Amino acid sequence: MAEHLSQSELDYPFKLLEYFNGFRVSKVIFSACELGVFDLLLKSQEPLSAQHVARELGTSVDGMERLLDALVGIEILEVETTDGTFYSSTDVANLYLAKGSAKSLHDMIIYQSQTIYPLWNNMVDAVEGRNQNEKTFGLPPEDVFQAIYRSEEEMLKFMGLMNSSWVLDGHDIVTAFNLSCFQTIVDLGCTGALAREMVKAYPSSSVTVFDLPQVVESTQKHFSQENDAIVFQTDFFSGDIPAADLYVLARIIHDWPEEKCLTLLKKIYNTCRPGGVLLVEAMLFENRRGPVMAQIFSLNMLVQAEGRERPPSEYTHMLKKTGFQNVQVCRTGKSYDAILAIR
Repeated sequence: MAEHLSQSELDYPFKLLEYFNGFRVSKVIFSACELGVFDLLLKSQEPLSAQHVARELGTSVDGMERLLDALVGIEILEVETTDGTFYSSTDVANLYLAKGSAKSLHDMIIYQSQTIYPLWNNMVDAVEGRNQNEKTFGLPPEDVFQAIYRSEEEMLKFMGLMNSSWVLDGHDIVTAFNLSCFQTIVDLGCTGALAREMVKAYPSSSVTVFDLPQVVESTQKHFSQENDAIVFQTDFFSGDIPAADLYVLARIIHDWPEEKCLTLLKKIYNTCRPGGVLLVEAMLFENRRGPVMAQIFSLNMLVQAEGRERPPSEYTHMLKKTGFQNVQVCRTGKSYDAILAIR
């Protein structure tokens, strides 16, 4: 930012103040989601007063009015003041913030608010070299997924996060390359949302989702859909990976240090018949000067897990070291990018 500071910014630090208050803006949206503000406004056929919203959601009128006004200020809600003050949702809020929408990010927001936000409160300790699951939640730092899956409630929050991610970005990921030549596809991980996008894009391919037994059980209970064209199996960490033409590792490699990544990639290479692997990650630029979202995600790996976000050359290095040869990289322009490697 220093290279581009205008004189006005030096006279008064508007941009810095915006950054300083970024966490407050996040919490405004998080709190409204947790309280159910957007769901109530979506269900309503007309704008609602702060008194009405407060009564329905069991809050103070004063507190709710301030929250609604802040949401208007950041252009998440709209307000009418002709005959009183009445609030309604914008199209963006209806589409992404209410639970009932097909593109709802509600579960992502709940996870950010209740899990990521407390972890980031200990960022200084993380930068000093300590994983924060123990300090934040009183959990041993050695097993990342023991912390993430520490209860059924927490596991469902994490799965909701993943589901939201692929509802939003899944189509761009599965169409980053033409994958129609892969007839059998194994998705190593989670709710099946990415696999469903794969089935939509490549209806002639069969897709199997592999994960830990308790994750598959919860997926089938809470996230399965009627007429699912995907199959769920367990478990890729300790069991054998089934033979397939393509293996999808979405937001998995970034969880681990290189040694663990190489072990998993080698296991996949040895099982390919022949075929390939599709990695889905938020890639850094080669000079690590962006994108900002990938830099923020990399800090989150420092706080929550054992891994990091990487530039394309590091993914290419790991893939070639484990035997894969033809490596292609596609930046989608969205949150996540794709790397396809052929055996």
